[in-house]
Amino acid sequence: MPSDSAPRYDAVAEYQKGVLAYQGKDFKAATTAFKRVVEVAPKHAPAQYLLGASYLGQGDLKKARKPFEAAVKIDPGLMDAQRDLGVTYARLGDAAKAAEQLATVIQRKTDCAATCPEAAMLDAAVAAIETAIGGTPPVALEPASVAPLPSVDAAYVAAVSLINEGRYEPAITQLKTALGRAGPHPDLLTYLGFANRKLQRYDRAREWYEMALAVAPDHRGAIEYYGELKLEIGDLAGAKAHLARLDEICDFGCAQADTLRAWIEGRRQSGT
Repeated sequence: MPSDSAPRYDAVAEYQKGVLAYQGKDFKAATTAFKRVVEVAPKHAPAQYLLGASYLGQGDLKKARKPFEAAVKIDPGLMDAQRDLGVTYARLGDAAKAAEQLATVIQRKTDCAATCPEAAMLDAAVAAIETAIGGTPPVALEPASVAPLPSVDAAYVAAVSLINEGRYEPAITQLKTALGRAGPHPDLLTYLGFANRKLQRYDRAREWYEMALAVAPDHRGAIEYYGELKLEIGDLAGAKAHLARLDEICDFGCAQADTLRAWIEGRRQSGT
């Protein structure tokens, strides 16, 4: 029997099922799969976006709105979600919110100054929202980055190489791209937490670690690194709780428990 802490669904497997169903235009099956993903990982922006896109594929604008809003709130840089949220507002007759969304995208386009990699996507987003506001029947727009990721390991290793070089921002970009194609894979989530932690974005790092543990409650790397974060922000009791969790799941000891124990002992000896 699964443990009480285990998620009801394998979020990564459900994400891949959802992507394949979406590609096959089986929007009902895609909706079911992505709903299961966001049940486990509600802050996974790509899944929220694709859930909205799946509702949109069924012509259900009202249900599409909420996951689009969630995706944009979680990741304002997810341009597909920005675009489709603006289009959805317009098609629902909410002119004020559609105009607000258009203004946001136009500002990003201005900041981009036609030189950034997403310039063409921004132009398309502006055109799509303006068309919807004008009442013209929308042209179907396929979401980007929905192809399944051939190898999570390859993406993971490439990102870790960047992290080992101290290139945290490129690593974050690469990990988030992989996350959009692989789904909420705990290894990717853990290293997103790690890279953000190294940049002292502790709140963001905590969110990534917590998402990793929601997907995989016994993920040793996430437990260890989250414990290290606790120490860095002065929460010794929290770090010890993470160590206790590692000792519980590592029947014969493990490197993650040894490392976190050394961190805690080092902090104790330094008196901080």
